[in-house]
Amino acid sequence: MAAYIALDVTAVVSGDVERVRSAYVAMELVALYVIVPLALASLVVGIINALGTPWGLFRHYWVVVKLLLTAAAATVLLLETRTIRSLAEAAGAGADPRDLSGSLPHSIGGLVVLLVITGLSLYKPRGVTRYGWRKQKAPVQS
Repeated sequence: MAAYIALDVTAVVSGDVERVRSAYVAMELVALYVIVPLALASLVVGIINALGTPWGLFRHYWVVVKLLLTAAAATVLLLETRTIRSLAEAAGAGADPRDLSGSLPHSIGGLVVLLVITGLSLYKPRGVTRYGWRKQKAPVQS
């Protein structure tokens, strides 16, 4: 994410045409071959992890919020890849890439979501869902 944001800032603020063009092309590569696979892996590994630990997938609010944020971020990212690809194609087409809009708001938003998810993982706020409460109160079966 840090590499992508650095490229995105470069694309938006640089006055050098070739640097901006290169930044857009590199943004596409980083997004498609690094960020998207890691985002999807994060979603899958998170679900598997939650199911295999005492935290459970739906027992604690913080796990549910993390799941929803991760799924939403992955969905927005997948939708945003079309824009990223279009920006890279437009930058490579020969026109002045400094006139392109960039994707900096989405980059910053994605970083904020990642920081919130990380904060939830570290802090683990209290709060059990109704499902979690019922699981805690259920008699242990042998």
